[in-house]
Amino acid sequence: MRELARYAVDAAKTFGATYADCRVIHTKTENITLRNGVVGGLDRSETLGFGVRVIADGAWGFASSDVMTKDEVERIAKLAVETAKASAKVLKEPVRLVEEPAHRERWQTPFVIDPFTVPLEEKLSFLEQIDKLLRKDPRIKVAQSNMSFMMEHQIFASTEGALIDQTLMRVAAGYSATAVEGREVQRRTYPSSHGGLAMTGGYEIIRGSDLIENAERIRDEAVALLSAEPCPSGEYDVIIDGAQLALQIHESCGHATELDRVLGYEANYAGTSFLTLDKLNKLKYGSDIVNLVIDGTVPGGLATVGFDDDGVRAGRYYLVKEGLFVGYQTNRELAHVVGEERSRGCCRAEGFVNLPIIRQNNLSLMPGEWEFEALLEDTPGGIYMVNNKSWSIDQQRVNFQFGCEIAWEIKPGGKLGKIYKNPTYQSNTVQFWNSCDAICNQNYWRLWGVLNCGKGEPGQRAEMSHGAAPARFRRITVGIAR
Repeated sequence: MRELARYAVDAAKTFGATYADCRVIHTKTENITLRNGVVGGLDRSETLGFGVRVIADGAWGFASSDVMTKDEVERIAKLAVETAKASAKVLKEPVRLVEEPAHRERWQTPFVIDPFTVPLEEKLSFLEQIDKLLRKDPRIKVAQSNMSFMMEHQIFASTEGALIDQTLMRVAAGYSATAVEGREVQRRTYPSSHGGLAMTGGYEIIRGSDLIENAERIRDEAVALLSAEPCPSGEYDVIIDGAQLALQIHESCGHATELDRVLGYEANYAGTSFLTLDKLNKLKYGSDIVNLVIDGTVPGGLATVGFDDDGVRAGRYYLVKEGLFVGYQTNRELAHVVGEERSRGCCRAEGFVNLPIIRQNNLSLMPGEWEFEALLEDTPGGIYMVNNKSWSIDQQRVNFQFGCEIAWEIKPGGKLGKIYKNPTYQSNTVQFWNSCDAICNQNYWRLWGVLNCGKGEPGQRAEMSHGAAPARFRRITVGIAR
């Protein structure tokens, strides 16, 4: 793989590239689904291929293949250069890459147990234990549990002299219980509805999880929702759980701070962003306690790597500091637009067949100082919402509405009262984050994985994590989803 990657960038240079990089990627995946006690899905796949990205005549070119021969490498390198030269004919501005040292290193996700060595029987037995607990109540009509695993070994080489050997490992597992009674249908998921327990690491994460221990509670909550009162409508103080906040961060902060989106690269497909360049270091994005940080080094994060697909070393950066908007998510191509001399390491591609683009890094709301029980006690008459059920947000990431699976009234004394079904809340991004006046401390903070973020044309899927602890937002418009 190393020899092929080096050969590719040398070939691209001989064909006229002023810059070239090659990513050779070997990927293994396994996905298991159990539905009502029956294996509903079981697949294992393995891919191997390479992608060559070049700059020629000031423009990008890219081509890829899964034929691992020198003749094919030459053909693909030549095709990438020809594509770049064709693109240069309509070029508005030459590509400019900010500096990055030529790293020559090896990096690997820390893990103890390779999930691909764990017997299938053990994995199915784990899911069966959850399934049996979920289906003990006959009102649970659909019980579904799943596991998935991914290993990616990548060699990155560039004409600048970089040679990076990187191996990533990821595990994920979760489940849902759907309760039905008459025309009423309610669903609860655990740990979240957008990825479950998803982290970089090995099978030791599954063995050490609390998935089985929470199955009965999730089942009972799904059943309780069948007869629960609808969520009241009006303005309420709302405490939002970490799992729901993770998706809130993803949609209203993550996509809004991707610099390519801000500059219009996603305009025809998924919209732009309200965080235009004039707002940098000026916009009061949130309250003083709101600190949003991207971190490609945080243990367990789905976007935690040694180096991104620009060959940039992973790092940690503020996007919002003490409420002030201070930075974007960038790559080597666009960092100079905002006056930065280094990329923030946010460039990734799905597999070897796609061109790397700016993707969300691990983006987190930093913890505050509150104990959860104290926060409940300080919010009588409020509503506590958990786990995402639906979302809608406009093309500039301003106005949004989110629905949750379940909510509770907060009674005086900090006790959780009656359950509410079909809760929703709505706001706009700046108003919402400025209404945040309390965040729970590090003891309640955790990373929540997102496994299926889509972006780009052709579309690419990416994975990342968002750290959050329960937080309070004042006078939020709350309603009921019908």
